[in-house]
Amino acid sequence: MAEWTSLVLTVCLASVLVVKADIKVHTPVGQLFVFELQRDTFQNEFPPFLRHYGRVYNDPMVFKCNKQAFPDLPDWLRFTQRHPYNNGFLYGTPLAQGKTTIEITVINKRSYDTAKDRLIITVDPPAKRMPYQAEFFISMRDIEQVLPSTVQEDIKRDLKRIWKTKTLDFVNITSALDRGGRVPLPLAGHFEGVYVKVGSDQYFTECLLRLQTAEHRRQCEVAGKDTVPGDCTVCSYSGICVTWCKSTLIDLSRPVAPHPAPTVGTGILDAGSVYDPPESPPPRDFLPDYIVTVIVPLALAILLCALLAYIMCCRREGLEKRDAKTPDIQLYHHHTIHENTTELRSMAAGRGVPPPLSTRSMFNSRTGETAPSFQTESPRVPLILAQQ
Repeated sequence: MAEWTSLVLTVCLASVLVVKADIKVHTPVGQLFVFELQRDTFQNEFPPFLRHYGRVYNDPMVFKCNKQAFPDLPDWLRFTQRHPYNNGFLYGTPLAQGKTTIEITVINKRSYDTAKDRLIITVDPPAKRMPYQAEFFISMRDIEQVLPSTVQEDIKRDLKRIWKTKTLDFVNITSALDRGGRVPLPLAGHFEGVYVKVGSDQYFTECLLRLQTAEHRRQCEVAGKDTVPGDCTVCSYSGICVTWCKSTLIDLSRPVAPHPAPTVGTGILDAGSVYDPPESPPPRDFLPDYIVTVIVPLALAILLCALLAYIMCCRREGLEKRDAKTPDIQLYHHHTIHENTTELRSMAAGRGVPPPLSTRSMFNSRTGETAPSFQTESPRVPLILAQQ
């Protein structure tokens, strides 16, 4: 029984996890490294979602990448994947030699199966010397649209024509969002922009040298739009055209004098010298801040409370003033309604009481009996004449 259980567990684990050989790649120091995580490669590792229909679905996949035994990627390496139906890209520029192992976890968002793989990146010494570098800005593309090798070749082909050289290599590709750019609107025709840095061992052409002139910078500031310096109008595809006002040149052939290191003393005063401490800052008067922060809001609150109390308590008319403004006939009807209501409530206890006065007629033509007149001290109540 134990042997059958172990056999079943082995078969189940073999159906979920696929053991593959490690992926080994090499890249030189100082040049762009791009590795595309293709979904088609991992699609074969997952069983079809509906096997009995004989169909293989284009499953959405999400890639998770991290350095082995670490929760994140190395400092020089980045990962991007726009949508689960798109391929992922690992890209960056290594600055030091060494070997890095990247763990790749693939999650199938349809069946929630997982697969793992390992990428071993070996960083070799610099293969080429590129003292002359230039950084160009492409405004009509996102980062994942520039990383494929076919697009890189198109960009490099145009830059070679501008630079007039055949030895041109990518140094780095960075999204404009990593440089402080704003997130574009989720509309067609709006892109985040990409900075592309290339390098060569050949000096800049006259067309590129115009980027450093004061006239070109003045035209960019005055015109408010991109200006093409000279004959730098090479653009095979409209989506990968260079924005010249945001392009710069970098000359690494000129040695830069390092800043002098600060002199470090012994920390001990000489004999007979006096320690002169730095002056303390002058005392600050916090009374104006206290008045603006506490006194002024408190005075406004007290003023508003007094105004509210006056409106609610001192502006009331009172009962006598209200009655003086009310017509006499309206007051008489009001008193009559109250008296009738009180009388009807008193009759609720029994039915053997005499009929209320309100039910008697004002004048009986047969007997000549009349109802007693309404007695009141107010001379403003009008008299009701009996019918004759």
